[in-house]
Parts: sequence; structure tokens; C-alpha cells
Amino acid sequence: MDDDLAASLAGLSGLLAGLRPVRETLINIAEFAVQAIPGAEGAGLTMLEDNRAQTVVASAEFVQAVDNVQYRLGEGPCLLAVQSGRTQWSGSLGGETRWPRFGPRVGRMGVHSVLSLPLLLPARVVGAMNVYAHAKDAFGPKAIRIGELFAQPAAVSVHNTQVLAQSQRLAAQLQEALTSRAVIDQALGVIMSRTGSDPEEAFERLRAMSQSQHLKVAQLSRMLVDEAVRRARARKAPGVQDNTAP
Repeated sequence: MDDDLAASLAGLSGLLAGLRPVRETLINIAEFAVQAIPGAEGAGLTMLEDNRAQTVVASAEFVQAVDNVQYRLGEGPCLLAVQSGRTQWSGSLGGETRWPRFGPRVGRMGVHSVLSLPLLLPARVVGAMNVYAHAKDAFGPKAIRIGELFAQPAAVSVHNTQVLAQSQRLAAQLQEALTSRAVIDQALGVIMSRTGSDPEEAFERLRAMSQSQHLKVAQLSRMLVDEAVRRARARKAPGVQDNTAP
């Protein structure tokens, strides 16, 4: 096996062993692709989010610029790789008839070769890996074969990273919900202490206030709690009298 491919696969296998940030992990996958595939100068990962393809990371700025052209025009090798589940490549993008708008624009940017590899799991496509070079005909049969070999474990790594990212988002949302619940409970306590309301009446007052002020309940609750804290501190300050009615 090619030494560069072997080294890249070894690096790929160890990516999720550590607790790296999600974006850093994805950038590493793109960088390993450049290392593994002969002729590659830059690579990017396109992932499917809500059935829409978008470049998540790129190993070089020109890769991001090229992929942005694809999404803006709605045509290109990456999008076709995702749709078809088949490898797409070209060594002369400027004259590529499959993508009559994308190809010439990218050719004028000085990028002439592309290798787009679908990231396949047994049941679905999770995205694509897009590899670019400025030279014409940069990716021959060996590069395509190595790219397809690399794309298999890369698909698993990308999927695992997606699952990790979703878990992190869910944890953040749950933490936010818990924090909001605590603040709302504190605001209800403030309202009950000021008005003598029971919990149900206090909540109805809070809800009515949020509607009349066009604020979310959690946002209004934070404001009420902050106001109560300021009043309490003002009462404790020497020579300061809080004459605000409850």
C-alpha cells in the first residue's frame, strides 16, 4: 500500500480517540485526504444537513471558494457525487460539458482538476469529499483508486463526527432548557413575593407580561430576577433607600 495512504489511514483511525473539537476533526480528515491522494492540493468535506449539501470545512481557502461556486450555481462534481453516489472527476474543468456554468468559472480561477468522492455508508450517503488541483489532468487512475479507498473509512469518521456534533448540540440545548427553567422558577418566586400570588397565578402573570412586552418567558424572567437582585443590593447599600413599590 502507498506510504502516504497508509499514514493517512492510520491518522484517520485515531481521530476520534481523543476529545478534539468537531471542526478540528473534520479539517484533519480533509488534510489526510490531501496527504493520501497523489496530485491533491486541497480538499473539502461536504456534508448533508437536512438533506442539503454544504461545505463544512476545507483544507485551503481556494477549496472553499470553488465549492461556494457549486452551491451558488446548483451544479458541480460534488453535488453530482452526492446525488448519484458515484465518484466524479475531471482534468479540464474549464471545458467540462457536464457542468457548463461551474466548469468555466472554476477554470478562470485556475483550478482545472477535481476528484469528488461520495461518502457512503451501507444505507445512505452522508456527504462527499472534494479534492482539487490547479494543474490539468492531475488525478489519474491511481489517484482515483486511492481516493475511493480513503473515502470508505473517511465516511465512517465523518458520520461519527456528525453523531458527536448532534450529541453536543443536544446537551447544550438541554443545559439551556435547565437554566431557563431555573430562571423562570426564580422569577415566579419574585412575582409571588411581590403580589402574594400562588404559583399558578404567578405563572399567568408572567405569561401575560411576556405577551404584552413581546418577550420570551425566559428572557423576561431573567430581567425580573436581575431587577430583584439590583433592588436587594440597593437596599443593603449604606444611605440608599429603595422607594420602589413592590
